[in-house]
Amino acid sequence: MAKEEWYLEYEIQKNRPGLLGDISSLLGMLSINIVTINGVEDSRRGLLLKCDHNDQIKRLESILHTMDTIAVTKLRKPKLRDRLAIRHGRYIQRDADDKKTFRFVRDELGLLVDFMAELYKKEGHKLIGIRGMPRVGKTESIVAASVNANKRWLFVSSTLLKQTLRSQLIADEYSVDNLFIIDGIVSTRRGTEKHLQLVREIMRLSATKVVEHPDMFVQNTEYTLEDFDYIIELRNNPDEEITYEDAEETQVFNQSDFSGFDF
Repeated sequence: MAKEEWYLEYEIQKNRPGLLGDISSLLGMLSINIVTINGVEDSRRGLLLKCDHNDQIKRLESILHTMDTIAVTKLRKPKLRDRLAIRHGRYIQRDADDKKTFRFVRDELGLLVDFMAELYKKEGHKLIGIRGMPRVGKTESIVAASVNANKRWLFVSSTLLKQTLRSQLIADEYSVDNLFIIDGIVSTRRGTEKHLQLVREIMRLSATKVVEHPDMFVQNTEYTLEDFDYIIELRNNPDEEITYEDAEETQVFNQSDFSGFDF
């Protein structure tokens, strides 16, 4: 029987020398292996565990609840957010009202790249929107995550170097293993009907699509925010308000400063 993974997280109530050693010894006596361990947020510790039977976890849970030095906050099959918390020592912030919206600040670009890369690795259709002010690192994070996930990325529309607007793809570019990047402002404000038809074709592919400025994208297309599987918000600081005036001005500057690619 293959070993199953579990995620244990606890909050330290009474910190004392040897606490982690006691918990590690308990896991050893129950024949539960520790795969990874790390601090998670303030006064919390997370452990990725492996065991043969669920009964081992039930016995562990009953013993941990008798300890007054810790309070168990999570004991479950590991989710993506748990694995990333173990890896980076912090949890991804999720919107309290909209569970598919995840928030990052620029200091967390490493965590963001890791998170997006894990999303990219999942097979099938995924539509990801990313909000953020100009020059906060949206496009760079998308590309870095593509490299991390070993995915080939294609700019359908972009202003990363010059304004790019694709109106057709060559045969191998339609692969479902590719990652398609769309700038919602460029596509809807500057895109020709031929470009928008290409966008519709790509949206029907069983592949991963990432749309920058998703709010502007849905305002001017037949798609809605409900069509998105994940929404990512990237800010310079937690209190920054994401608006679209500066983003639109940046697009105008880019198209006037350089000629664009339209092919």
